[in-house]
Amino acid sequence: MATAMRDDVRIIRPAAVLDERAAGRVLGELKRLDVSDSGVWNATSSLWQRYDVPWDGPAGTRGNARLLGSIAVMYDAPNRHQITIYKVTITPYGLDSGWVVETLTDDALTWAGLSLATCPRAELADPPGRDPFRAGMVGAPPA
Repeated sequence: MATAMRDDVRIIRPAAVLDERAAGRVLGELKRLDVSDSGVWNATSSLWQRYDVPWDGPAGTRGNARLLGSIAVMYDAPNRHQITIYKVTITPYGLDSGWVVETLTDDALTWAGLSLATCPRAELADPPGRDPFRAGMVGAPPA
């Protein structure tokens, strides 16, 4: 019987921020540990994904690897050459495997000598409460 049915999603507030030096170290290691090259990380410009094993499918596809969790990031925020971590998601498989938000984040940040608990923080502006282009505004098109 599975113990988890849904992803565990946590918005990181205040957001965790990597300075230029720390960002470079983390990105260098995530690249070195790429899933398509015997590693366990798949890092893009907006999402860092942690898998349980390297990708082993045909033509570099995922194959038997299972996603443990993801870290949503913004590059060049709040300042140029910085990286902001603002959301972390642990999959049901990740939860069943013993991963939590802190362990997933710490697994990436350790390369810069940081953890989620010790990473510098910054308050980010909240997104607008509602879309100004939705119905209800004077002159707005109907929804």
